[in-house]
Amino acid sequence: MYSNTLSTTTPTALLDVLMVADKFEVASCMRYCSRLLRNLPMTCESALLYLDLPSTVLMADAVQPLADAAKQFLAAKYKDVTKFQDEVLNLPLAGIEAVFSSDDLQVASEDAVYDFLLKWARTHYPKLEERRRVFATRLGRLIRFPHMTCRKLKKVLTCNDFDAEIAPKVVLEALFFKAETPHKQRALASEEANAPYRHFLERAYKYRPVKVVEFEKPRQQCVVYLDLKREECAHLFPGGKVYSQAFHLGGQGFFFSAHCHMDQQSSFHCFGLFLGMQEKGPVTFAVDYEFAARSKPTEDYISKYKGNYTFTGGKAVGYRNLFGIPWTTFMADDSNYFINGVLHLRAELTVRQ
Repeated sequence: MYSNTLSTTTPTALLDVLMVADKFEVASCMRYCSRLLRNLPMTCESALLYLDLPSTVLMADAVQPLADAAKQFLAAKYKDVTKFQDEVLNLPLAGIEAVFSSDDLQVASEDAVYDFLLKWARTHYPKLEERRRVFATRLGRLIRFPHMTCRKLKKVLTCNDFDAEIAPKVVLEALFFKAETPHKQRALASEEANAPYRHFLERAYKYRPVKVVEFEKPRQQCVVYLDLKREECAHLFPGGKVYSQAFHLGGQGFFFSAHCHMDQQSSFHCFGLFLGMQEKGPVTFAVDYEFAARSKPTEDYISKYKGNYTFTGGKAVGYRNLFGIPWTTFMADDSNYFINGVLHLRAELTVRQ
C-alpha cells in the first residue's frame, strides 16, 4: 500500500486492498487500485461487485470513475430490457439503479418501466413496508412519471406500493409537465441534463409519445400529435417501422405506425403513415380521419390525406406515400417537412354517426 507495488491482479483481491487503503486514507493507493480494476475486463459479476462497495467508498473521488464505468457497463449490456427480462429481474438494487437511470434504455414506454419496477420490487421486497420504503428512497426516482400515459398515472394514485403522500405529488408533477408548451418541456428537460436522475427527459422509447386532445360533444373526436426527430426517420430506411403509444377514442385503443417502404407504383422508397386499432376480434368501429403535417414555408399543418374506414379487430388504414415524394427528397437537407430537425404529424379522428 505504501510502496506502490501490488502482486495481486484479481478483482476481489484488488478490492480488498482498496478497502484497506480507504480505511487508512491512502488516496494514491485507492486511485491505483481503481485504475487497475478499470483496466480489467468488465463482467456483470465484477460490475455488481464494484457497486456493492460501501457508499463511503463509492463516493470517494478515487473510486468514482470505477463506479461510473460499472454503471455504464450494466446500462449498455441491458439497454434492451425486453431481451433480458429474467436476468434484469434478478439484479440487485444497485444494478437496477444503473440500468434504469440510463437515458438510452430501450423500452416500449415509461409505463413499461413502471410495470417492471413494480414487479421487481414485489419479487425482492415481499413485505409492503419495505417495498414502500425502497420506492420512496430509491426506485421512485428511476421512473420518469411525466412520460407515462394518463391512464397509467391513475393507477399510480391507487397503487398500494406507493406511500399515500408520494403518489399524488409525482402524478401532479407529471400532469403539470404534460400541460406545458413543448418549448417549456424542452427547457425543463435541459435544466436537469447533468442531474443523476432525470424525470423530464425522454428515453429511447420504442413507442413514441403522442399528445391527444379529446372531445365528447357534439361528436366523439380526438386530435393526436406525433413528433418524430430526423434521426428517428433516418433509421427507418430502407424498410423500418416506428410505432406510437396507444391513445383512445370511443373506448377503443388506437396507435400510429410510420413506415419507410417501396412505393409500388413508382418503385422508390417513401414515407407512409398508418392508423391501427389495438383490439383483436369481432369489434367494428367506423372512423373519419385526416392526416396532416407541418410544412414550410408557413410551418402550418397542411392536410395530406383524409378518408373514412370501418375498423375490424387488428386492422390498420393509411397512406403508403403520405407526401407524394421519394424518400431522398423527404429526407433532404432542404426538406419542407423537417422544422428544426422535427417532423410534426397530426391526425384528426371522428367517430362516424
